[in-house]
Amino acid sequence: MVITPLYAGLLALWFVILGMRVIGQRRHHKVSLGDGGNTMLQRAIRGHANFSEYVPLALLLLGILELSRFPHYVLHGLGATLLAARLLHGYALSFTGHSRFGRVAGASLTFLVLIVAGVLCLYQAYPGII
Repeated sequence: MVITPLYAGLLALWFVILGMRVIGQRRHHKVSLGDGGNTMLQRAIRGHANFSEYVPLALLLLGILELSRFPHYVLHGLGATLLAARLLHGYALSFTGHSRFGRVAGASLTFLVLIVAGVLCLYQAYPGII
């Protein structure tokens, strides 16, 4: 496997940046637990949490497809789309006060990756089912 680790590594670095954003916001607003009612801290926490809610499944599906020997262009298309989606969404949610475009585009692209990868996994499983 070489494609999934590439995107997993890049996404891991972005996940750390999102986590550091939460830590920075906590320090700045002097909140050790929860969000203290601060909107920017809430956004940073949700940006980090939302990433952790969607990316693991997407990477698992990508890894299954890579192990199933799907074409590299399909895998890179899914991986690059996922990376762009999470960068858009994470930046919009964690680093801005109200960027609707990034949130909507990022969430939509993430769902697109999950749907396409999920369907391709079902396609891969189909011969074994019948």
